[in-house]
Parts: sequence; structure tokens; C-alpha cells
Amino acid sequence: MLALSHPAPTVSQPAQAARTLPKGQQTRAAILDAALAMASHMGLEGLSIGALAEVTGMSKSGVFAHFGSREELQISVIREYHHRFEEEVFYPAIREPRGLPRLRALFERWVRRVSVELDSGCIYISGAVEFDDRPGPVRDALASMVRAWHDALERAIRQAIEAGHLQPDTDPRQMLFEIHGLILALHHDARFLRHPGVLDRARHGFDRIVDHYRTAPQPARGSSPAPILQKE
Repeated sequence: MLALSHPAPTVSQPAQAARTLPKGQQTRAAILDAALAMASHMGLEGLSIGALAEVTGMSKSGVFAHFGSREELQISVIREYHHRFEEEVFYPAIREPRGLPRLRALFERWVRRVSVELDSGCIYISGAVEFDDRPGPVRDALASMVRAWHDALERAIRQAIEAGHLQPDTDPRQMLFEIHGLILALHHDARFLRHPGVLDRARHGFDRIVDHYRTAPQPARGSSPAPILQKE
């Protein structure tokens, strides 16, 4: 089974499961849920112990006790976002058969995830803008999660090649680059420009990419290939 490889998360389960946790972990989960909502709208740089204390109705010392620093809070939000991304996109998609069905499911669920984030934002994308030129633990954590997702997509592409669904000379990284480009364009045109119909455009773009790399259909048994040149 494929897996998104990343450091073992130190964050809680999503809020809907928090009631089954001990009280201390419930509190941490509630704080983290509020922090994730805040970061989705304001970016990771918009997070602070003070602002989060105000939103949750807790004291600054109470919030600080669960995370210890603003940096650890940001990293915990990144890990929680990645965990939810796995649950909504990755794990359901890998139940599909290896090859194009799985690759298509990964992309489709990715598109759906973007579609519900249009009023908030994708932390992978917004975080990359915030931290692209800012080395440090927060950037490292974010880049690690994005690379894990890209590695999973690349493995799905390679499996599609092995299954004979894509041409054997397909460059997996080039195909991944093109697919990721669709998501970036979708996010930009839907969230920033508010263009209509962009979800369908992204899906159409994916079909065009697959058609470019797809293995040519084999002629039916007993049939002859059509002549390239017709006699006059």
C-alpha cells in the first residue's frame, strides 16, 4: 500500500473525534482546530499565541502550555492539515485499482479538496508563498509534507506505466509537474480571479495530459491497421 511518508505527527485527531480523547488532548485538539481555521484564512504567519487565545477564549499561558512557541504551533497546524489531506484525498483514492483509475482518483479528490477551500485557502499553496525564501523549521515541515504528497503521485504515475496504461517512456516527474500545474492554475483562477467553470477546465486539462501519455490502443485481433497513405 502507498503511504505518505512524513514525521510522526504530534497533533490530535480532527475535531469530530476529539470527544474520545482525554481532556488535555481534547483541549489541544480544539486549539488546533481553531488554529487551522485561522491559518486557512490568514496564513501561517497570521498565527500567534495571543490571537489564538482570544479566538478560543483561553489565556495565553493556557495556549502556550500546549505548544510552547509560535513556531511549534505553526508546525502542528501544518501536520494537522496534512493529516486531514491524507484522510480526504489520499486514503480513499488508493482503494482504487493501481494504474490510471488510482491516478485519476487522486487528482479528482485533489480537485474536490481545492473546490471546498476556495473561501479559505490551501495551506500548501499559501504556505509556499509565505515561506519560499524563509529557511527554518516551519518551511522544512511544509516542504516535507508537500514532497510526501508529490512522491505519492509520482508512485501512482509509475504504477500506471507498469500496468501498461501509460507509455513506457513516460517521464513521471514531467507528468507530475503538469498535473500540479493544473492545481495551481485552478486555485489562482478560482480563488483570485473568480473565473467560472475552472473546475471543469482542470478536469479537462487532466484528460488532455493523460491522453498525451496514454498507451495507444491496440487493434482488435484479426484486424489490419489502417493504411497511412491512401491510393489515389
